[in-house]
Amino acid sequence: MDKGIYCLVFFSRGCTVPVGALGDISFAAGWYVYVGSALGSGGLKRLDRHVDLFLSRDRKPTWHVDYLLTCPDMSLGYAICAPTPARLECRLAREIGGPGVAGFGCSDCSCTSHLLFREGDPRSELLGAFAALRLVPAIKSIIRPDGTGGLP
Repeated sequence: MDKGIYCLVFFSRGCTVPVGALGDISFAAGWYVYVGSALGSGGLKRLDRHVDLFLSRDRKPTWHVDYLLTCPDMSLGYAICAPTPARLECRLAREIGGPGVAGFGCSDCSCTSHLLFREGDPRSELLGAFAALRLVPAIKSIIRPDGTGGLP
């Protein structure tokens, strides 16, 4: 499987989520973009793990993003990913920019956050950010077993 980079796009109606050592985080209503890398042995199969955790919500969270994936008040709508062997998640997070949740998803780098907030659906903006890094993105919609999408 290709190694790469990805964004998970969540929608929140507004909630508070306990996120491990970060504590309780209040999420305003809106869209949240988590920027991650898939450079390990499984590559972009990591997305399957995220989607499975969101759909089942049956495992204890390990990583910051897992707390969002297991929270019933957060909906995972889609993922955007691109193959690359380069470590570009920090550059992508900076390219997307804007307000973020301090310390989220960036314990192994010097970024302020890898979870960014938007009031509206950021799809076109994210595609532009991937293009700015000369990456060719693909969109993966999240469909629940009952056939409904991951977004409200």
